[in-house]
Amino acid sequence: EIQSGDKAPLSKSLLLVPSTLSILLALLFQHYQKFFVYNLQAVKNDLQIWRLICGRIICLDLKDTFCSSLLIYNFRIFERRYGSRKFASFLLGSWILSALFDLILVEAFQYSFAITASNLPSGFLGPVFALFVPFYCSIPRVQVTQILGQFSITNKTLIYILGLQLLTSGTHIWVVATSGLIAGMCYTNSVLKVHQVLCIPRWMAKLFSWTLEPIFSSSEPTNEIRIGMGATVDIQRQQRMELLDRQLMLSQFVHVRRQRRHQGRIINWNRFFPTLRQRRNANAPDVRQSEQEVAAPPLEVSEEQVARLMEMGFSRVDALEALRASNNDLNVATNFLLQH
Repeated sequence: EIQSGDKAPLSKSLLLVPSTLSILLALLFQHYQKFFVYNLQAVKNDLQIWRLICGRIICLDLKDTFCSSLLIYNFRIFERRYGSRKFASFLLGSWILSALFDLILVEAFQYSFAITASNLPSGFLGPVFALFVPFYCSIPRVQVTQILGQFSITNKTLIYILGLQLLTSGTHIWVVATSGLIAGMCYTNSVLKVHQVLCIPRWMAKLFSWTLEPIFSSSEPTNEIRIGMGATVDIQRQQRMELLDRQLMLSQFVHVRRQRRHQGRIINWNRFFPTLRQRRNANAPDVRQSEQEVAAPPLEVSEEQVARLMEMGFSRVDALEALRASNNDLNVATNFLLQH
């Protein structure tokens, strides 16, 4: 059974509900903020176990709220790829494991350096940092541009910058970040089969799908091109993953392409597709073979792929040339057009 997460209702609820509550606490209900302080000393000494729940849901710092909301919005790709139930299971497992690692790290820090870290940053930060583990492992890295000819800017750079900004927002947030990363690695690598123990039951997933999905789901686009799906569940899942990765890459690149068009840059195809004269000079011993290649008919390209590239703002001539040079590989053609 595949539970569709194309509409990402869980990600939207995590983006809207905690952010709204955080703003309300900061502006209108400041006297209630004391109930959401993540104080591990109170948990240990006064047995205020409820702080492990209340202190790890809502951010009391608006800057942390903003950064974590942006990260959750970008990490919604995992809900669309794996389904809402599996995504919710990952969040639940990493949330519970990160609380355990918070206690262990604070005790180890106090034992080693005699420094007490009583208050940790509040909010849903452990699972947010845990999501960096599958983001690093499973999302392809595609270069967008370069700065000063040496530093590469990829489709993942902005996410890492947001994570670094969140990491530097507080004194002891490194404890929460470390706990989240360890929890993400444990859950991703199925250490001690935690993915089977800490998972969302099917009845609970159905209950939330009936309640959250009608509220936070947007309507599906009607003009989207349908693709043929495989006959088995594994093939269907693989095709869905490939389609979502392709759509993610195309949507991230379209803004860069528009900026470069406004700057008046011209694609220099000779850097990557040498002229026929250069090919003939480079292959002087094989003149006959070069002439045969020149005389060969051009490669037929898919009009559907040409239309996709034109929708992103490329001209038909550039789209045809890129697809022919890349042997009808849409990803390679898009990469060439955006980088050069």
